[in-house]
Amino acid sequence: MNYTLTDIPERTQKPRESGYTMVMDKGMSLREIEDMIEVSGDFIDIVKMGWATSYVTPILKEKIELFRQAGIPCYFGGTLFEAFVIRNQFDDYRKLLDRYNLEFAEVSDGSIDMNHDEKCEYIRTLAGQVTVLSEVGSKDAAKIIPPYRWIEQMQTELEAGAWKVIGESREAGNVGLFRDSGEVRQGLVEEILTKIPLEKIIWEAPQKAQQVWFIKLCGTNVNLGNIAPSEVIPLETIRLGLRGDTFLHFLNQGK
Repeated sequence: MNYTLTDIPERTQKPRESGYTMVMDKGMSLREIEDMIEVSGDFIDIVKMGWATSYVTPILKEKIELFRQAGIPCYFGGTLFEAFVIRNQFDDYRKLLDRYNLEFAEVSDGSIDMNHDEKCEYIRTLAGQVTVLSEVGSKDAAKIIPPYRWIEQMQTELEAGAWKVIGESREAGNVGLFRDSGEVRQGLVEEILTKIPLEKIIWEAPQKAQQVWFIKLCGTNVNLGNIAPSEVIPLETIRLGLRGDTFLHFLNQGK
């Protein structure tokens, strides 16, 4: 850091298991990536190329190489996995991961109906090839999954070989973990945490109020995802109690 302040919460260091910041790339240019890495690279743990943007990105290979040179892994969004699966092209998807030398993959079923045993089999298969992130929750705002089902699915997907599970919210933060207003489904989150280890969950929280809520509940080193590139530095200040939203939170904890 540029200067010393006392009573700053301790952040885990990269490579880390907790305190993860997952950034959502919705179509950045090479120059935008270079600028993001220059300013925020120390705080970014992984980048998701949102949904199926990689299909239409003309500089895909170059983007992946930029992230690789910066020591930041990237992966294709779960919707792309679903797009291959629904077309019976799972083997092609596995070859795609190899073609771009990707070390991570996301398995999700937010857009398609998939038997959960089948989803776990995809996780098991891919876990022999890459590190798997599995996403739980639906992109359909009208589909409300009860807490016990979230817990069951997270448990079985971790057992199947997922490294971490992702709590769904979409890039807007208005489904899954959240109501359509963006408000956190507090009872759902608290119930999940009674059964699933905190470090095993990445909570998609694109809105500032959502990030603040999770940091106050779970601490500075909660795993957060779907963070916009321009919000990485602001998020880090929230984690450290250096923004009004958490300014007194960590100071009060030490008294």
